[in-house]
Amino acid sequence: MSAAGSATARAAASATARAAVSATASRPIAQAPPAVAQLEGQAIVHDPGALRALVGSWRRERPGLRIALVPTMGALHRGHLTLCARAKEVADVVLVSVFVNPAQFAPHEDLASYPRTLAADCRALAAEGVDLVYAPNAVDMYPADFQTTVAVTALARGYCSLSRPHFFGGVAIVVLKLLNQVMPDVAIFGEKDWQQLQIVRRMVRDLDHPTEILGAPLVRDDDGLALSSRNAYLDSTTRANALALPRALARLQAQVAAGATDCEALVAEASAAIQTSGGQIDYLAIADPSTLQPLSRVDRPARALAAVFFGTTRLLDNVPLLGPAST
Repeated sequence: MSAAGSATARAAASATARAAVSATASRPIAQAPPAVAQLEGQAIVHDPGALRALVGSWRRERPGLRIALVPTMGALHRGHLTLCARAKEVADVVLVSVFVNPAQFAPHEDLASYPRTLAADCRALAAEGVDLVYAPNAVDMYPADFQTTVAVTALARGYCSLSRPHFFGGVAIVVLKLLNQVMPDVAIFGEKDWQQLQIVRRMVRDLDHPTEILGAPLVRDDDGLALSSRNAYLDSTTRANALALPRALARLQAQVAAGATDCEALVAEASAAIQTSGGQIDYLAIADPSTLQPLSRVDRPARALAAVFFGTTRLLDNVPLLGPAST
């Protein structure tokens, strides 16, 4: 099929799914549970069972339908919308989950204050042409007697786990639950959370889950700062200081492109530049892109990975070295 034909087919499939959502939302309560609602012009469902029934009806009506899932915690920005755009390129129907996952927050972290902007998120997703938002409740995701854990051991060591040892266990279990609830053909994750992306890929591979995991390139603001929902915590002074992070990584990337190979020296120079601007480094390392093993020399494709506190806000960033910009 030509590119134009494929796009037409995807548009037709999406239209069919939208019609199914609309029909479900308009049915009397006597015929079907009030599963699908509208929020800011966007179809939205909260109940996991209703979600499965709706996705099942899509697949029965359109055999071969390709469904993409974009998992988010809400507080959406332009980076999230690029994930949706990527999903539309590779699937017929796009479903976005919005769930602030308590399992990945430690007691001292910002679960209570994490931005929750569901109405604004739905408005943005409707404008993007997303077919359905899935916004489950915490009690449905984690009932009172919930006991199961998921651990991807080697890839979860170091880096983000140094200061957040609980984090990837919470990420793994919620991603697995979302994949099982939606059963998408493909799920899209941003490359800003590089370690997370590799962990999700390994979990899916190890557990024989049929969902394909795709990474989408990190998106930066006009000033170079990687887009993040937590950027909202930065005041103007702290944000100006935080620009030292992308600038230091860009310089490191340029040095490697010019022939520098000594990882220790490269990391030391980048760290000094960040600290001079007030950054408190959680980690800064050069690693193998897939195994995440630290490297001593950049003599093959690698990834520079960083997490830095500016004030109380922890920012992630990474850049490719000697390899493709995206995976």
